[in-house]
Amino acid sequence: MTSPVQKTLLEQMGGTSGVLASSLPVVVFVVVNSLTSLTPAIWSAVGTAAAIAVLRAVRKEGVQPAISGLFGVAIAAYIAHRTGTAKGYFLLGIYTSLVYGALFALSVLVRWPLVGVVWSFLNGHGWAWRAHRGAVRAYDVATLAWVAVFGARFVVQQWLYGNDQEGWLATARIGMGLPLYGLALLVTFACVRRADRIIEAGTPPVAPAPPEPPGQPSAGPQQRD
Repeated sequence: MTSPVQKTLLEQMGGTSGVLASSLPVVVFVVVNSLTSLTPAIWSAVGTAAAIAVLRAVRKEGVQPAISGLFGVAIAAYIAHRTGTAKGYFLLGIYTSLVYGALFALSVLVRWPLVGVVWSFLNGHGWAWRAHRGAVRAYDVATLAWVAVFGARFVVQQWLYGNDQEGWLATARIGMGLPLYGLALLVTFACVRRADRIIEAGTPPVAPAPPEPPGQPSAGPQQRD
């Protein structure tokens, strides 16, 4: 059964169909480029992304992820056109992974893990988790899982890009997309649930004050004779 955490995060990504559809323009680009040339491949990828956005609008599904995907495909296609190489299509995704990985890592270092920040905006619960060290640690773990995903994507795909491995670039783009995102989401679900339990249990954010030494006068009101 889908948890509220899973449902909310998947909705922000366009649902399962949205996640799968995000890989379709890449597949179309690679196939058309291998069969024809770069220009038809560029237009085919952009056309596929546009068709996905229109289809989701007609079916009254969330169009924001599809529009974002279309915008990303258009930029990637423009870079491929300017560089004159098929591998240029993947350049945007490579450096997007670098930027995302750096932002997620920085958020952990400054003690504002991005998973906690994003989840607070999605569920409207505010910043109560900031007062609970256990909750912050749980969000740290979830955020670091995304750092690992984005870091792995950048390192592998940048190496393939530098070695002109266009075919393997497409394979890595798809293979390191949904499968790795799925693993990171599983870690995120577990960590978010743990953080919610810590907050709901009312775990004290700080250690209680030590008892007063024997023989010391009480801080309470004095009784009079």
